[in-house]
Amino acid sequence: MRDPVTILTEADLRTLVPLDLSAIDCVEDAFRALATKPVAMPPILRLDIPEHRGEVDVKTAYVPGIDHFAIKISPGFFGNPEIGLPSTNGMMVVLSAQTGLVQALLLDNGYLTDVRTAAAGAVAARHLSRAESATAAILGAGMQAEMQAIALSLVRPVRTFRIWARDPAKAESLGARLAARGFAATACATPETATLGADVIVTTTPATRPILQDAAPGQHITAMGSDAEHKNEVAPALLARATYIADRLSQTRVLGELHHAIAAGAIPADRQFGELGQVIAGLAPGRGAPDQITLADLTGTGIQDTAIAALAVTRARTAGAGMSFTV
Repeated sequence: MRDPVTILTEADLRTLVPLDLSAIDCVEDAFRALATKPVAMPPILRLDIPEHRGEVDVKTAYVPGIDHFAIKISPGFFGNPEIGLPSTNGMMVVLSAQTGLVQALLLDNGYLTDVRTAAAGAVAARHLSRAESATAAILGAGMQAEMQAIALSLVRPVRTFRIWARDPAKAESLGARLAARGFAATACATPETATLGADVIVTTTPATRPILQDAAPGQHITAMGSDAEHKNEVAPALLARATYIADRLSQTRVLGELHHAIAAGAIPADRQFGELGQVIAGLAPGRGAPDQITLADLTGTGIQDTAIAALAVTRARTAGAGMSFTV
């Protein structure tokens, strides 16, 4: 007889999978597996709906040793805030890795994507930024910008944030929310003002032209926003100067900041780089000196989705959470 299917709502998942060190460690383990195990992770399927500034990504991965795998449907419609709706939402379907039968529907409205994305930024900072990093610049002021700030503070002693956004009111609002959490947070008029003197720079926007032109020795950059061919947050010349690390090199050559640097002629198309999982596993170098500029190009991978979904399902079963039904 088939096992019942569990339905977990966003409210369930917010309780089961908060953004904490356990979630960060879960995503770090996933990246390590990507470098050390025969993971099956196909290219991203993406549907563009340009007239509504919309895109839909479908991601998945199978990780040997994890009993489940997830298929995630993740829409991003970046004009939605103008009509009072969130820019991202979505859901995950969790299937058995042994039988292929559906085990759970995670109706998270993009929450788990937000958590695993923020966790990936924290993993990158943990392995690439200077250990004493205390000040961060956040370029962007949406939900992911806030979650990146919180996640970063869990792995580095960052207590000061400088925020820039195209809409100054949104930068002020994010600053107020971070201040309410006990951080020192300041909205800045330009990206250059925000990044001056920062130890860590996080770019988390849907920009189509570079918003970060340069970096100082010792700074670490986590670039989150370039998850489609047309998106670009970091100037190609800066990539050429930095110690560059991809989440998945085959993917960043097509979607990420690396894609634009190659197209601009700043980096040879056949140049090889390390991946974040390889750095974690000790198979590729990361930061080698305090004055290095490091850059993590994070386009989002299916293995992160499978890992965070497996964590959610395991915790739901332990807690008896969600609603179950038999097909």
